Parts: sequence; structure tokens; C-alpha cells
Amino acid sequence: QEITPVFADIDPNTLNIDPSCIDRLVTPRTTGIIGVHVWGRPCDTDAIEQRGRKYGLKVMFDAAHAFGCSHHGRMIGNFGQCEVFSFHATKFLNSFEGGAIVTNNDTLAEKIRWMRNFGFSDYDRVDYLGINGKMTEVCAAMGLTSLESMDDIIHLNHENYRSYRGALASIPGITPIDFNSTDKRNHHYVVVEVDDSRSTLNRDELVEVLHAENVLARKYFWPGCHRMQPYKSLFPNASLLLPNTELRAAQLMVLPTGQCVTRSDIETVCEIIKSALCHAQKVRGFLADKRTASHR
Repeated sequence: QEITPVFADIDPNTLNIDPSCIDRLVTPRTTGIIGVHVWGRPCDTDAIEQRGRKYGLKVMFDAAHAFGCSHHGRMIGNFGQCEVFSFHATKFLNSFEGGAIVTNNDTLAEKIRWMRNFGFSDYDRVDYLGINGKMTEVCAAMGLTSLESMDDIIHLNHENYRSYRGALASIPGITPIDFNSTDKRNHHYVVVEVDDSRSTLNRDELVEVLHAENVLARKYFWPGCHRMQPYKSLFPNASLLLPNTELRAAQLMVLPTGQCVTRSDIETVCEIIKSALCHAQKVRGFLADKRTASHR
């Protein structure tokens, strides 16, 4: 049977799936709910799991951003039927490539082990569908090295986040999203909201300026995956049901952080932003000329 994803809108404050949107999307064909812990900020797991029970649906979470994070005192990895971590080179825990599925369900864990090893349950015995999903030795070694440095990386990430917050605090319309919490955070992303009703330049213009100064800022996530193939063809009018997603996708940018980013680098990035906003009219004219020249 064909499986077709359906997109629920986000809560504009948490940037995670809005549990109240789930109710109106459930149909007799619905089989499960997938929440995403965006930027390592956990979903409202209680509300989502309650809806899973209400409608008889499986619940899982995409925890690609959330390794080392906790929610209400419980570590991410303990919610839903399972949670999936990414160990890609851009993620907090880096093993070059790879990831992990974690679950407290012994039956599901056994099936997952079969799935990652061609469906083999024993020597010359295949009991399940499977792929070659095993991690290579070199990736595992890199992952263990990352794990050993985990506390130091979190500390450095947090210091970078605090430096950005301090340097951007006085700029109207430029607001780093708030990660303050009694729970654990990995602070792997520095995400800034650009409110163009208060900022003299919009998000896209600021990203252009930063790129011109060799600062790797990203419009992230942009465009929403509902605007990419194959979903764009499957759901051409999805944006009409996702007003908060559309709004936030046009406002958010991610600024550079990590072990190679120094406090001096952060000060430079923030000075570029301040200068661009102070000279917004000239900057906008320069960007327009640049676009015109690129189309000649």
C-alpha cells in the first residue's frame, strides 16, 4: 500500500509540530505521527503521544538535532515508539555518516536489528525485510571520538550562543531564538529570527550580505520540504494549510558556530549585521545592482 506523508503546521513559538493541528488531519488511512525536535528543542511529546493513543497511531520522533538534549528531565530517545538520531557530519555528534534508532520496545528493537542487516536473524536465515544499514568501523571510531568530547563541545556551543545573544541584543528585529531551559541542550544551532516589520533589512537580504562577506549563514529550513519534490507535486496547495511554517521559513537564519568559530568571529559577524542594518538603503541598492548584473 502506498504511504503518503501529510504535513501538519508548526507552533510559531516552539517551531515544532503543533499538536492541535494533528486532530484535523487524521483520517482512516493515517498510520502514524512523526514529530521533529527542531534545533534540539523537544516537541510537546505528551500531547503528541496522547493523540497517538486516542487515534490508535504509532508515534515516533526525528531527533536528528537533539542528541544530548532532555525533556522534562528525561533524555531524548525515550519518547514514542522510537526516536531517530543523525550522526551526519553537520550534526552535533559526528561520525561522518550514519545514525541510530533508539527504542524501549524490545520487539521493535529486534526487528530494527534485522532490518539493518539484510533481514538476517541468524546464519543463513532471513526473517525480515532488510538493507545493509551497518555503520563502518571508521565512522564508528569518529563517533566515539565525538562522544568523548561531548561535554566540551556543549560548553563551547553554549558560550558561542551566549556571545551571539549578547552581541545581537540591542538590534531591533534581530532575535536569537530562546533555548533557556532547565533541561539539557546541545546548543548546536544559533538560530536568529529576522522580523522585517522591525528590521531595516529582511532575512534574505541579510543572508546575501553575510554571504558577500564570506559568512556562511543559512536560510534554514527554507524552502519548506512541502515546496520541494516530490511533495510539491503531491500537495501543490500544502502552503495554504501551513501558514506558520510559511511565516517562519521566511524569517529564520542560522549563523556559524562550532569549535572553529571564535568569539572574535562572532563579534565580526554581528558587526556586519549591525552595519548592514544601519546602511540598509545603500545595501538594498547594492544588492539590487548585483542581482541585475548576474542576470545580464
